[in-house]
Amino acid sequence: MKIKSIKISNYRNIESAELLPDSSMNVICGENAQGKTNIIEAIWLFSGAKSFRNSKESSPVMFSKDKAKCELVFESLGVENTAVLEFTDKKKAFLNDKPLSNPSGLAGIFNAIVFSPADLGLVKDGPAIRRRFLDIAIGQLYPNYISILQNYMRAVKQRNQIIKDLKYDASISTLLEVFEKEIFENGIKIIEYRKKYIEIIKEILPEIYVGLSGGRENLEIDLSLSSSPQDFEERLVLSRKEDMYSGITSVGPHRDDLIFILNKVNARNYGSQGQQRSIALSLKLSGAQVIKNISGEYPVCLLDDVMSELDPQRQGYILNHIRDWQSFLSCCDPSNIKNLENGKIFTVKKGEVFS
Repeated sequence: MKIKSIKISNYRNIESAELLPDSSMNVICGENAQGKTNIIEAIWLFSGAKSFRNSKESSPVMFSKDKAKCELVFESLGVENTAVLEFTDKKKAFLNDKPLSNPSGLAGIFNAIVFSPADLGLVKDGPAIRRRFLDIAIGQLYPNYISILQNYMRAVKQRNQIIKDLKYDASISTLLEVFEKEIFENGIKIIEYRKKYIEIIKEILPEIYVGLSGGRENLEIDLSLSSSPQDFEERLVLSRKEDMYSGITSVGPHRDDLIFILNKVNARNYGSQGQQRSIALSLKLSGAQVIKNISGEYPVCLLDDVMSELDPQRQGYILNHIRDWQSFLSCCDPSNIKNLENGKIFTVKKGEVFS
């Protein structure tokens, strides 16, 4: 997977920019709030996923402008493609001049991984961030997973509303059964997809962590299920009474979590900050390797301002590990990549890009 050109117009603080990137490393330098992350984000959105910045996407259209546009020309398995994203009050996607029904339709066509400062909390933060990692990673490999997940979450939201009202109106219990059936049918599929992905990544993650940590520790990963496929439907029905008081659906894949075991102990509870960062990095790099194993090529690697957060050993490992991928790395301090031998450096200042 290689990007050949990127054009951006009226996107956040970038009025007009065109980048012709190197096929290996591309460093995007500049002071804070100049537009570096906007470029990384614009590329990431072509993966079909939402912004990595926050859960609620704000409009990326530049102030006083009606529309923003990003165009990506990329090569995948020897075939050149052109993808376009247009932003107004809605987001529209086009692939080779043909409109897509949903921007998520780009999933699996353009593959990328992104690592941002927020990802350093993949281990220590709550389970939602780990589920999001899983959902994005699986969605890139199996685009059908995205619609299954959307249908599941929609049904959970409806059930939550119904169980809040059930104590006031018992007649709506028939609606509860309808949405519980939808939760169960989609939830079983989600569980199977997640189990399949974890089984794949179990074979990759420990080796990458050994390289990143200097070989001193042993890492294992597992999926903690809120309910097993065998008892999911039964537990969903049995939880109604308790859920009426809490107002939430207490069982299902939206309560799953990832568990990291480092030298036989839970890394979230007992791992040091350095160990937790190494696990988060290893998880992202492992996800890229899974894409390579299944699709036949590495995804584009996006590193948003994380090098300064890492010690020299981890910086060196990342730069060496991704040297065969096309990568985009944003940083404030060029000294973080002083050993870079090949690639291009772009400078961003007040939304303008200089090469």
